[in-house]
Amino acid sequence: MFAFFLLSGMFLGWSLGANDASNVFGTAVGSRMILFRTAALCCGVFVILGAVISGAGTSQTLGKLGTVNAIAGAFTVALAAALSVYLMTLARMPVSTSQAIVGAIIGWNLFSGSPTDMRVLFKIVITWGVCPVISGIIAIILYKMAAALIKFGRVHMFRLDALTRYGLLLAGTFGSYCLGANNIANVMGVFLPVSPFTDIRIFDMISFSAAQQLFLIGGVSIAVGVFTYSKRVMMTVGEGITELSPVAALVVVWAHSLVLFLFSSQALESFLSSHGLPTIPLVPVSSSQAIVGAVIGIGLLRGGKSIRWRTVVGISCGWVAAPVIAALISFIALFFIQNVFQQETYLSARSLNTTKKVSIEIKEDRRESSAFLHAGNNRFNSD
Repeated sequence: MFAFFLLSGMFLGWSLGANDASNVFGTAVGSRMILFRTAALCCGVFVILGAVISGAGTSQTLGKLGTVNAIAGAFTVALAAALSVYLMTLARMPVSTSQAIVGAIIGWNLFSGSPTDMRVLFKIVITWGVCPVISGIIAIILYKMAAALIKFGRVHMFRLDALTRYGLLLAGTFGSYCLGANNIANVMGVFLPVSPFTDIRIFDMISFSAAQQLFLIGGVSIAVGVFTYSKRVMMTVGEGITELSPVAALVVVWAHSLVLFLFSSQALESFLSSHGLPTIPLVPVSSSQAIVGAVIGIGLLRGGKSIRWRTVVGISCGWVAAPVIAALISFIALFFIQNVFQQETYLSARSLNTTKKVSIEIKEDRRESSAFLHAGNNRFNSD
């Protein structure tokens, strides 16, 4: 049964791969510097690695926003977010999966009567506004540095072309890893509280946690989305806002990747905290916002005349619509799942207390059984 309910999370992962994950190579493919096949292969592999190895940090933030405590509820929340992302993808709009899942969780909170942590919500919403600004600033700084290096080093045109291609491939690979680490919480985070998986060890050397098993499934679904449906959005991001030179495309990808890294690195957070510095919140940020912010930053650096502001406005409208649509779909779908299909989409306080009591009783029975067997073994050994 859990495998069936998990399908909505896999659908959400596919939608993320078709939309958000395409951003890491969108400018490279749009500027014709890297073939789509090469981009899709690198992106798919490193998204999975990032999700499994470094995906735990941002999932805690979504858990604080709303803990979906029933498997049918988690299924519906993921499905609502996936449908909203899919509709935006059909419209060729780079929509944010982060915004869609937040909207869907809020829809679940409203339906179940659960409180929404406004401090956490405010922190998430602030990152939605800050993310493209930071990305644009980083893009401007990197572009000026790259221009100065090219001018100072007098790099030949053909050598510059080769270096740019390698740089785009490296930046896209790094960005794919950061995307998996930052955004896997959007795909599988709602399933963590209801997951039946247990930690496993391979050859008594490698520990594979229950969360990592979920993240592996989500990472694979993202990779499938990249291979099957991401090319259309890649072309929109690479060409739709402003024309990008190969060097500008390289700068945009690096700026986008660095922003995702800043908001997903547990190592960076620990380093800043240990030195008494303010930490950066581990929040699933929008890769679409990061890439669009970087592209606009390059356009503004050139004077802003080449920016297609109508496209920017359309993309911004998609960002605003995504959480609202996801919340509405989530609320309506939860009503039908609960009342028509008779599936429990949330556990009441009484049900949670009963579940906790049963869990405590089972643990006590196991302890008593273990103590009895231990005593029996000691008696047997003494005889």
